[in-house]
Amino acid sequence: MPIIAILLGGLFGILAGGMANALADYLPAARLAATSESDSAGSPLRPHYPDGSVRHPAYWLALLAFAAGRRASPGGARLGWRHPLVEAGLGIACALIVGRYGWSGQTLFNLVVVAILALITVIDLEHRLILLAVILPACLVALLRSLFAPPPTWQDALLGGGLGFLLFFVMYLGGLGFSRLMRTDTVAFGFGDVMLGTLSGMLLGWRLILLALILTIFLGAAGSLLYLLGRLISRRRYSLFTALPYGPYIVLATVLMIFWRDEIRALLIG
Repeated sequence: MPIIAILLGGLFGILAGGMANALADYLPAARLAATSESDSAGSPLRPHYPDGSVRHPAYWLALLAFAAGRRASPGGARLGWRHPLVEAGLGIACALIVGRYGWSGQTLFNLVVVAILALITVIDLEHRLILLAVILPACLVALLRSLFAPPPTWQDALLGGGLGFLLFFVMYLGGLGFSRLMRTDTVAFGFGDVMLGTLSGMLLGWRLILLALILTIFLGAAGSLLYLLGRLISRRRYSLFTALPYGPYIVLATVLMIFWRDEIRALLIG
């Protein structure tokens, strides 16, 4: 694979990371502004510092802002490390994808999908939200991907979306039942996770969504154990029934199934 193609993949990822950061800052604020009837969300096309001051266009990318010493606004509000990490992480991921698969229609769709899933993960980790404003366009991208760069075919994508909704909705009902049984307001598995499961089904097709669900459960269990171990090592108290965001595990399972479906199928079912 020519190095220029890999570098273009990395550049695509960095730019997509900048857009993901802008949307991750804007969309939750826009949702809050809509519920409070205010207009404090700003614009996703004008990235800003945490205090609301707009960043200079030359430092729209956090990597450039950090490199130029413009991490902080004139008022002293500093960009978090999430911003350059998302850009660098997506840049590396996209370069690796292009290096492995080359440039094609399916590769381009997969790069867009990875960027969208990164956005979903960031918002879920920071705000415990999976927004319909992200899921609906993502489902459209999944459908277009199935039409112009299968697999899955568009029929499999629609069936996968329906099956994904059904499977994750059952988990959602189980979580509600558990919360009521334990008499707690904490909901471990929200309806946003159901929407994300629907997207996962559209991306993978009905044949793979069940394996993705099994993988999600394993990843969630491993993540919970690591969280408990971390609390134990740091000697910090664990609050019973603490809700951990489940979306990142669905995202990780989906990405693994997109790029390593054969290996995971062999691992799970032999």
